[in-house]
Amino acid sequence: MKKLNLFLLALVLCAAAAVGGEVTIPPLPAPVSNNAVASVKVRRHTLLFSFMGIGAKKTWDSITNAAYVYNPDDGKWDDLRPVPGPAGRLGASAIGAREQVFVVGGYTVDGQGGETTVPDVSVYEPITRHWYRGADIPVPVDDSMVGVYRDRYLYLVSGWSRTDAVANVQVYDMEKNKWAQATPIPGRPVFGHAGALVDDTIVYVDGAYKNPAGKPFYIASDECWMGKIDKKDFTKITWTKLPEHPGDAHYRIAAGGSEKDRKIYFTGGSDRPYSMTGTGYDGNPAEPSAVTFVFDLKSGQWDTISDDVGDPTMDHRGLLITPGGMFTVGGMEKGQQVTAKVVAIRRK
Repeated sequence: MKKLNLFLLALVLCAAAAVGGEVTIPPLPAPVSNNAVASVKVRRHTLLFSFMGIGAKKTWDSITNAAYVYNPDDGKWDDLRPVPGPAGRLGASAIGAREQVFVVGGYTVDGQGGETTVPDVSVYEPITRHWYRGADIPVPVDDSMVGVYRDRYLYLVSGWSRTDAVANVQVYDMEKNKWAQATPIPGRPVFGHAGALVDDTIVYVDGAYKNPAGKPFYIASDECWMGKIDKKDFTKITWTKLPEHPGDAHYRIAAGGSEKDRKIYFTGGSDRPYSMTGTGYDGNPAEPSAVTFVFDLKSGQWDTISDDVGDPTMDHRGLLITPGGMFTVGGMEKGQQVTAKVVAIRRK
């Protein structure tokens, strides 16, 4: 990206933060849901990204491999080279680190409705505008939770792997391009859960799992967990069960962590697991939650920020937290409508 663009974005974000306001970011070029999102600092400037997802038709052939970056020079999102691979994906995770963006996992859908979890690790370098391939995930996952520790280790927590959810916590060493297995989650393996990693602490909530009774095929989990990473061994995690969080959403909540205030924020999502069309596995339409809540790592407590978000959305793969505010990018609005909106979420 041009140095001018980076400089202008920094000015916009910093100016908004200085006056206590929030950046207004225009909609994406096209409606998209279940898109992987990330922000990354490049030469001290923050860039915002959206990768892949499903379009307004909500059919297998509207799943895209499109990639976008917000460009303040012309006030709109710009196209990037598409995410590498034979097809677009759903359920991928993305995160920024080391002045790069890592897009991992996800699943493809064919014309007969078949789903395939992929092991792909695609790395985008904003400075050179190039993609390159990282080492494959040992246990391929989609709808996983992702976080970064010490700007080096990428953690993938649980997620769906081809036939069922797995308890694996997989760690990618960005420096060595190698994977390791960390302490598994002690709770129920899930997919579509939400959370973040701040400092040395992982917090994730809810998700869905296979229904032992058969139907509906998947039901929501209400388990919340916190994991402390051992400072001497990045593969060792001490897990503690947390009380239930505020609100009734459980599936594909937007979540993001703030290193500055040591809090993890959650917004939107739905109270029922659903297919890519937004229809619940129980046959009822899923609707977005209007609740925004937070976990404070300093106090170890949950708190409700708002129970009436003006434009609630669901079907998210992350919440972007920037110097200028918190944002959901795309997703599904009420009535399972795919949106291109970028919505600012107030912290208080």
